Amino acid sequence: MPHDIVIRRGTVVDGTGRSPRAADVAIDGDRITAVAEPGEVGTARRTIDADGAIVTPGFVDVHTHYDGQATWDDRLVPSAWHGVTTVVMGNCGVGFAPVRPSDHEVLVELMEGVEDIPGTALHEGLQWDWESFPEFLDALDRRARDVDVAAQLPHGALRLYVMGQRGAHREAATDDEVAEMARLAGEAAEAGALGFTTSRTRNHRTSRGDWTPTLTAAASELAGIARGLGAVGKGVLQVVSDFADFDDEVGTVIGMADASARPLSISVTQVGSRAGTWRSVLDAIAEANRRGLKVTAQVAARPVGVLLGLQATISPIGGSITARSIGFDLEALRRDDVRATILAELRERPPLFPWDRVFRLSDPPEYEPAPDASLAAEAARTGTTPEALAYDLALADDGRGLLYVPFLNYADGDLEAAREMLVHPHAVLGLADGGAHVGTICDASFPTTMLTHWVRDRTRGERLPLEHAVAMQTSRTARMVGLLDRGVLAPGMRADMNVIDLEGLRLRPPVLTHDLPAGGKRFVQQADGYLHTFVAGTETYASGAPTGALPGRLVRGSQAAPQGASR
Repeated sequence: MPHDIVIRRGTVVDGTGRSPRAADVAIDGDRITAVAEPGEVGTARRTIDADGAIVTPGFVDVHTHYDGQATWDDRLVPSAWHGVTTVVMGNCGVGFAPVRPSDHEVLVELMEGVEDIPGTALHEGLQWDWESFPEFLDALDRRARDVDVAAQLPHGALRLYVMGQRGAHREAATDDEVAEMARLAGEAAEAGALGFTTSRTRNHRTSRGDWTPTLTAAASELAGIARGLGAVGKGVLQVVSDFADFDDEVGTVIGMADASARPLSISVTQVGSRAGTWRSVLDAIAEANRRGLKVTAQVAARPVGVLLGLQATISPIGGSITARSIGFDLEALRRDDVRATILAELRERPPLFPWDRVFRLSDPPEYEPAPDASLAAEAARTGTTPEALAYDLALADDGRGLLYVPFLNYADGDLEAAREMLVHPHAVLGLADGGAHVGTICDASFPTTMLTHWVRDRTRGERLPLEHAVAMQTSRTARMVGLLDRGVLAPGMRADMNVIDLEGLRLRPPVLTHDLPAGGKRFVQQADGYLHTFVAGTETYASGAPTGALPGRLVRGSQAAPQGASR
């Protein structure tokens, strides 16, 4: 009998970290049924010629914030445009379940503040046809999508649900309240939550400016909730922390894994003011693994940077009172007298960001810009001021011009710290934040950066092997969260796959759209070069265009490797 689909003559990068090889891949139903030498797979109802292209597993993005979008949208873009076939949401302790009807507004303000998702869009889009976390999963299960989704239980919502306003105000939980949170965590894991997440960083605030409810939760509270997962033997743990009091915080965070024997992942970035802390965190992670725990670093593919634009959350001329009063009135902003007034005001105020850390956003975007490409350096070369450059660049393209400020992972002016993290044996690609920070970043394109910048294009340092860049976001991410049925091209595994023109792969600049509910705005970013993307054996995108198929479903909990499948 012919196979449903055979992808022939491609260069297979199977996700395991093994070297690429020429092979044909057969798909039947939602599974891969053969990976063999070219010409050794039989006939097919449909044949795809992948000559000159690479064939990879679908990318598994373990750090997204599609908790709202997944309830109203059947296409989880921009992630789906970048070869992602499974997204894991509910990270950083923020989400929308469990929740009492009286607390809807509180959770919206928390998500709006922490993840920069417009509250108006959340109010319009969320239907709130759930209260408990299992009911939230049921709501997610009712919608088909272009990718699979998996959800985690957020500490912020859990704390508010059990403790009421005491939880929101960061008061200490009683023993009974910890026990109840642990019980609900176990219940959520039994219903299909992939894990439990929390935030311990002062960068996370509500839209009212309050700290996140989980910031100062005691070590005993975190360990108690983690034990709730340990008691049912299910679920992973995820945490983001500042590690300000390093020794105490490491003990608190890794203590969650000690208490529960469940896998734990920690967000790791280079912060300019504490440029060496990330290495200490990686050392602590390595030591935890030597002790027999499963602890992983989630690391980024590039700087966590900020996009500046007239319509973005942060405007490059927003430091001017005149600019704020005018808003997005291009006709006024183009007047010479208005320009002179705004530039004079900007020169009198400290810049929003140091001008030697602000860059043009090129096409395609350059995410490792050299110091001599900064606005400060360009202004010095051309005899103008950084403020004037920023003004004119922001007004370019009918006011859609963007500037880029590399932030985390760029303390040294290059990506050597990121490279060191990306090759760490206990690291996976994470932190893309798909669905979040919609007015300031668009890092859902991390998968494409891994293949373009790190494998093909980097000039300011070492590149990464193709097989490593693929494994970092397929088998390694899938294994970290317990999804053992995907992430590798092997017989028996799910047919989540990409066929990619690596030489033609190109990342487009982000653009601002108004396609969220209530006309909410967000940055999205597309790419050229994804020839075919399959979810569960069904093609979802062809040459970047949606096919109309929506095979993606809710993934309830960890998934065992198919019998006989090799990872």
